[in-house]
Amino acid sequence: MRLLSPFSSQVIAPLLIYFPGMDGTGKLFHRQGERLKDFFSIRCLSIPSNDQSDWSTLVTNTVTLMRKELESHPHSSVYLCGESFGACLAIKVVLAAPELIEKVILVNPASSFNKRSFLKLGIELNQWIPNFVYKGSALLLLSFLGALNRMNNRDSKALFNAMQSLPQEVVSWRLSLLRDFEINKKNLALFEKPILLLASQEDKLLPSVDEGKELVNYFPNSSLTILPESGHACLLETDVNLLKILQQNNFLSEENHVKNNLYVK
Repeated sequence: MRLLSPFSSQVIAPLLIYFPGMDGTGKLFHRQGERLKDFFSIRCLSIPSNDQSDWSTLVTNTVTLMRKELESHPHSSVYLCGESFGACLAIKVVLAAPELIEKVILVNPASSFNKRSFLKLGIELNQWIPNFVYKGSALLLLSFLGALNRMNNRDSKALFNAMQSLPQEVVSWRLSLLRDFEINKKNLALFEKPILLLASQEDKLLPSVDEGKELVNYFPNSSLTILPESGHACLLETDVNLLKILQQNNFLSEENHVKNNLYVK
């Protein structure tokens, strides 16, 4: 595991760490990162395609990477942005090392995995289908993962390539992690720093709006923004502007605004 630095930053800015979806590549944040790079020093967590760590190991390794980053490059504050699978990891990291984190953004958390019975069935089926069928199924699943009519060709292709980047056995393993994902809801109330939840109304994969409404009841300092036309992989959609959403929810650092004299367009 490592933290990628895909965007150059000329300023001492708050650190934003993106936790990716199940693909783990950390390479699907380019659309949002281009807008955010003048306000944040951005790092993208990258999980190797052969990694089959359990939740405890993923959390430990992630926190270690965060501590090393902060030792090497002191930042005024740390934001986490977790998407889908990465949102589940972010929740666990928040509970494990709350002192490291200033604000959290959770995008369509896959903590609702067990509310979709067909996804649990998919774990069993994935273990038995031939590899050539597995490779071909990515194209069929693409429309469930994203609202393709809201993406450009480059981004839909990037999503497809990310889906195909994982070996079949690793997909089964990470799906099983989502199936077994558990948190003590009472512990969520102990994290009092700001959390912004983004939920896609047209998510065909997960009941993200219902999950968002449930999670805001547990986190004491949280808010929910519903994206009415978006699919699951909403951060790749051309009309979704995370920078503007953060501004609308007063989630940008005031210190960063002053230092950079930048405004959202």
